[in-house]
Amino acid sequence: MLKKPFFTISFTGWMVFVTFSSLYSFKGLKPPSFSIPHADKLVHFTFYFVACILGIFFLRELSKGKMMFKQALLSMVISMICFGVIIEVIQHIFTLNRTGDIMDALANSAGAICGAAVVKYLFFKGQALKWRI
Repeated sequence: MLKKPFFTISFTGWMVFVTFSSLYSFKGLKPPSFSIPHADKLVHFTFYFVACILGIFFLRELSKGKMMFKQALLSMVISMICFGVIIEVIQHIFTLNRTGDIMDALANSAGAICGAAVVKYLFFKGQALKWRI
């Protein structure tokens, strides 16, 4: 049993939020009056950037630091990329008001890769964080 499941709860909650936001039809809601070019891609990038960071810390928490760091990074990046592609396929096939987009999947993947790069930087560039608990 985990004593402090902060990242477990955070990662699970974030993934529920991402899944809901990706599959729910927001048709009928009025968008903001201003328009930012490619804001949708920035949202996709941010969703998966945060998801990958939380996911890596979730794996650390779950394994109590016993999972190898590189294995956690690679596992989470691959998982997030696969999840992003699956969500885009589900949007395309099963939703009425959403469409799958390869550029969204690429933004998701870029976010996951950048999230992993940030975590790697935090642990290996002279910072105080230690992988082992």
